[in-house]
Amino acid sequence: MDGYHPTYNLKAVIRETGLTPATLRAWERRYGLLKPQRSPGGHRLYSEHDITMLKWLVARQNEGLSISHAVELWRNLEASHQDPLQQFALPQLAASGDVKLDSLRASWVKACLVYDETTAEQVLNQAFAIAAPEAVCAELLQKGIAEFGERWYAGTATVQQEHFASALAMRKLNALFAAAPHPTRTGRLLAACPPGEEHDFSLLMLSYVLRLHGWDVIYLGANVPLARLDGTLQQTTPRLVLSVAQTLHSAAALSEMADYVNAQSITLAYGGGIFNQLPALTGRIAGHFLGTELSAVPQVVEHLLTYPDAPQRPLPLSEAYTRTLAHFKEKESLITSTVAALMRNTYIDPRHLQEANEQFGRYIYAALALGDIQYLDHSLAWLSGLLENNGLLPSLANTYYAAYRQAVQTHLGQHGELILDWLAQFGSSS
Repeated sequence: MDGYHPTYNLKAVIRETGLTPATLRAWERRYGLLKPQRSPGGHRLYSEHDITMLKWLVARQNEGLSISHAVELWRNLEASHQDPLQQFALPQLAASGDVKLDSLRASWVKACLVYDETTAEQVLNQAFAIAAPEAVCAELLQKGIAEFGERWYAGTATVQQEHFASALAMRKLNALFAAAPHPTRTGRLLAACPPGEEHDFSLLMLSYVLRLHGWDVIYLGANVPLARLDGTLQQTTPRLVLSVAQTLHSAAALSEMADYVNAQSITLAYGGGIFNQLPALTGRIAGHFLGTELSAVPQVVEHLLTYPDAPQRPLPLSEAYTRTLAHFKEKESLITSTVAALMRNTYIDPRHLQEANEQFGRYIYAALALGDIQYLDHSLAWLSGLLENNGLLPSLANTYYAAYRQAVQTHLGQHGELILDWLAQFGSSS
């Protein structure tokens, strides 16, 4: 009966199971499975059996059961005098008992590369059984997806492999999000990506973690048009809008979104990879930066809701940037047509040239909209690498940038001075 002796405090249970205090107390209240005793000081004490049962319930959730159905299954097995731990064992760990998430991430990536869905799911189940959900999300899923992005960029993984891994990760997160406990906190949070941001994995992950901490999160997903956001804001009346941006051009869209949300007297909080790479960009967004660590986000959100303050006011665009942005928007199609004509004899695939023009145009627009053309420096290596992967050797990439400069000179003249000065580093196309 030693396994039933209450010796573990709440901190130990949280560490062993990965559950949050709010989730654990919600399960105690709703399902009555756990009846922790109290220490002389009034602290909850749990037994080894309690911890094992909680791990078992988490494992069943990771296999797709809702918590209510997992509890019902446990009770039915016990009522029929069957040991749940023998009928449905906990995931098997390595003999050392010290399976690290980076090793599991490597196994997950390997399985996804060969489209082995069964193994990939097993790896995820094992990870969620041994670590807190926040840790699995950040260390396995988020870094795993990022590795696929890097592999695709380097040409060592196909877009199909990247899509397969992303789909598995999104499906897992969606299931976890749907199975999260009911909210225990008052007020709603609304999660939406800005227009043009198609990568909503980090926003879903953020929403799931906040759900685990008791917040009512309404998740809208990727690429939410501002024109359709107004009605949703009025209907849901959120206390906070959450958003993310992963690239320079989605950061520009987020800036517009922040202005729109603030105009409705609602606070916006945001994060995303681009702000981790370019911290200075946070000064261009009228909102509250959530930081770089997923585990700290619940505390940041709680602080924002408990002690609300006005978001910072970004510096307005200078007249030069406003003028250049307007002219670039008006003349971009003419610029890209001229680039295509200048590059006609370079044997570049027209499809690759079109993609280069689309990507480069988006980055120029974003840098101008965010008020600093030097933001293009951050994107230069990525853009040049993308061009090279599409068949443009470094020398041909320089030719492309020089042709773009000539096209800007032709169609914008003095109104394109900001762009021309940045492109001058690539010389002339003639």
